[in-house]
Amino acid sequence: MIAVDENEFLAQIKSEVDANRLVLPTLPDVAIRVRQAAEKGEASASQLADIVATDTALSARLIQVVNSPLYRGTNEIDKLPVAIARLGNNTVRTLITSLVMQQMFKPDSPVLEEYFRRIWEHSVTVSAISRALSSRCNHLNADQSMLAGLIHQIGKLPILMLASRTDGMLDQKESFDALLENLHPRIGKMIVDAWNFPDSLRPVPFEYLNFNRNSSDQADYVDVVQVAYLETVSESNDAMDAKQWDSIPAFSKLGLAEDIEVLEIDGVSEQVAEAHALLT
Repeated sequence: MIAVDENEFLAQIKSEVDANRLVLPTLPDVAIRVRQAAEKGEASASQLADIVATDTALSARLIQVVNSPLYRGTNEIDKLPVAIARLGNNTVRTLITSLVMQQMFKPDSPVLEEYFRRIWEHSVTVSAISRALSSRCNHLNADQSMLAGLIHQIGKLPILMLASRTDGMLDQKESFDALLENLHPRIGKMIVDAWNFPDSLRPVPFEYLNFNRNSSDQADYVDVVQVAYLETVSESNDAMDAKQWDSIPAFSKLGLAEDIEVLEIDGVSEQVAEAHALLT
């Protein structure tokens, strides 16, 4: 039976989760262990390196990152403890989570491959722009902004997994795509709550499409992701084009005009390209 009603389908997802038939995306063990060790504030670079070293591919990626244009110092680094010491525990904690995110966008069904690929590519672009935009606000962290962009549509994954097991659901592409867009913020909130993400990041998946949101005078990670997201859809023909962008608080809080081309801001396109290269 195809659930065409949003509330019915959401109830299906919650039922599947409660019955352990549908598992929400989980962070890989290495990311959890790094986060826990870094949050204690007592872990040395060597101790964090021992954890990261359990994942050979991730170790290589972190070395690649520390030598990338975004983080590179005067000397090239080829040892994991030195890389972690240079980056610092907090940066490593966030970067590791960002670097393992791609693992979650590996579908177990060919029918989902195109959806997963498109969502990941979109998320990387939003992530890269978010990172660049964060430089406009001293109180925002660039790496947290990058992670915020990567998680903003994470709620789509469980919906797709359930739909692939529901006869005929994916055959009704237009109605399913509308359901996917409408439901993923609520599922995204379930996921980041389950991941015990910092309070500063938890609102991102649920609130990034709330363009009337104005939670404080300062820009936060939702604001950054909103502007980055709108930059990615500004040339499309979807409903976003009809929005009154001049009434969206996120732009003014970032000190931007609503009609600005973000990628034309001095230095932004270079930062975006460098961040994009890290995640693809």
